Amino acid sequence: MEIELLGPGEEERVVAASHLFDAPATYEWAHEFLMSPSHHLLFATVEGTDAGFVSGVEMTHPDKGTEMLLYELGVDEAYQRQGLGRALVEALALVAKEEGCYGMWVLTDDDNEAAIATYTRGGAKASDPQVLLEWSFTYEPRAEGEPRSRP
Repeated sequence: MEIELLGPGEEERVVAASHLFDAPATYEWAHEFLMSPSHHLLFATVEGTDAGFVSGVEMTHPDKGTEMLLYELGVDEAYQRQGLGRALVEALALVAKEEGCYGMWVLTDDDNEAAIATYTRGGAKASDPQVLLEWSFTYEPRAEGEPRSRP
């Protein structure tokens, strides 16, 4: 198994590995993700096959510094229970340390035993109970070249 940190120019590879994600990756979104220096995408490859990934996003706050959010972890079913998930989590933790993050965190469902086992084997510890509140928005694509608007 090899773990690689992807970067700009590897959008087609990300799209080709859509089976690893929750939904098909798009070139536009892959490009935007890979172009951001605070976004990290690592692939685990087994004998030339992309078998898993982990994505992380650095978040900086004025009074806290920078921490890494483990955004998503996915391993192809054929490669599960072989240590790929743990290796990817550990690799992202190393990236976080190298980038100067003071910590890394992840959210998962409390009944997702496989995820919890993977994260704890990768060095995570459960914190006090939390409550997740979320907002859902309808995605409206911007016209090509249209800048993001800020309130």
